[in-house]
Amino acid sequence: MTTTTGHLLSSVQMAHFVAHGSLRMDAVVPADMNAEAVQVFGAGIPPVPYGTPVKEAFPEGSFVRRLVEVPEVAGALRSLVGPDPNIDHHFIHVREPHEGRAQPLHADAIIDVRPDAFDVQLMYYPQEVTLEMGGTLSVPGSHLRRTNESDTGRYQNLRGQSRLVCPAGSVVFLHHGLWHGGRRNDSDTPRYMFKIRFNPTVRQRRLWDTSDLADPRVAAELSTVFPWYETAAGRLELYNRVLLWRALTGDAGFDLDHWVTRVSNRPQEVPA
Repeated sequence: MTTTTGHLLSSVQMAHFVAHGSLRMDAVVPADMNAEAVQVFGAGIPPVPYGTPVKEAFPEGSFVRRLVEVPEVAGALRSLVGPDPNIDHHFIHVREPHEGRAQPLHADAIIDVRPDAFDVQLMYYPQEVTLEMGGTLSVPGSHLRRTNESDTGRYQNLRGQSRLVCPAGSVVFLHHGLWHGGRRNDSDTPRYMFKIRFNPTVRQRRLWDTSDLADPRVAAELSTVFPWYETAAGRLELYNRVLLWRALTGDAGFDLDHWVTRVSNRPQEVPA
């Protein structure tokens, strides 16, 4: 996988990902590839063993290899997981017309306690997704609220949830912990979504374009509050974001409103 600095994410975009648990790029895949995708998905893409390097999982010239090498896609992946990630797994999701059912709200992982690393899921939509087609429902800011897979499946709707509507060729990058689920397709057209989960093989620290690290919009993004947060417990999300941002930047002193500084204060000086 190759990329150029011009396609790396900015610090503001990274902060958006840390706060929201996702980053969306509309219509970045060319139209000819979108048309090809429907044919490729219909034929199927062979599975690969867990932990296979990208170059081994998807041969040069293959559709998926060309997909992850689209400049905007490659730049985002390099920024989020670094060079040469491994493939955890991939899957083609097809929602048939009028099938009358939806996926329960879930996270794609068992309880994952890593505070300083994360997997990234690429979700690619080769067709325009309309509201009638259902799209993927997600709950912004839910990725750091630790749950076990479908623990959230009993919830039908949460305030502030997002139901994807997008143009053809759109790609969404998800933190592995984000709560999401495929909605039912009430249209007359099958809906395709191709998912790849990437495991980093390097430390995820300052992999993006950090030239705007001091931009005030970084802290503004990290301070985002979502409607489903409880007044008090929602502060835990801000706390966990600070921990993740510290790990990503290497800045052990970064904080928002003193949340982490306050509870990590352990003076070692012995009084005289």
